[in-house]
Amino acid sequence: MKNLKLTLGLLALITAFVACDNKKEKEAQKLIGEYTTYVDSINALNKEESAKEWAAIQTEQENKKIQAESAVTVVENKTAAQQEIDDATIKFETYKMEVEKSQAQMHKEQLRKSLFKDNLVGEDLTFAWVNKDNILNVYESFVETVQNNKDSYSREDWDEIKLLYEALDTRKNTVEKEGLSTSDNLKIAALKIKFAPMYNVNRVGAKAEENSEAKE
Repeated sequence: MKNLKLTLGLLALITAFVACDNKKEKEAQKLIGEYTTYVDSINALNKEESAKEWAAIQTEQENKKIQAESAVTVVENKTAAQQEIDDATIKFETYKMEVEKSQAQMHKEQLRKSLFKDNLVGEDLTFAWVNKDNILNVYESFVETVQNNKDSYSREDWDEIKLLYEALDTRKNTVEKEGLSTSDNLKIAALKIKFAPMYNVNRVGAKAEENSEAKE
């Protein structure tokens, strides 16, 4: 009788351990599943929309990944669980690169709109809409906008600004042949003199700041 009680006690103890292990396994698999499901849900989103909320998305991804990787220690098939997490992470990082491209494109478009007052700037940078009657206003707006925002521009912004400025200058060469007045031409020349040192000084400053941040 005593042996029977001992045996039953051991069986009960083993059953409790198994039940506990099964519960931990289920909880761990749930955390891993939540991570992979989250990545799949983000991957299905429009990249332009994700770009607007990317900081929050990445924070949530990092938190869920930490929880999932902690759960690997208690699952039975650790190799398969870790592979599942790794596959989801690769999928997220691939999506992240696409979002970063989208963010860069959106930023470039916003910069161009600010410099040219929402006038369309095509990828060919021909500035076909600029003519002898509005080119002075275009230069004035461009230089004034750069002046007002020079402290906030990154090195990449300054490179884009220089690209646009040179394209506008190319358009000016065409407009000069179409009857640009001497008065407007002289005013544009003065604006160009104002822009050149502003670009050189601030572009160097932005580059130095970028290098300093990289070292940190």
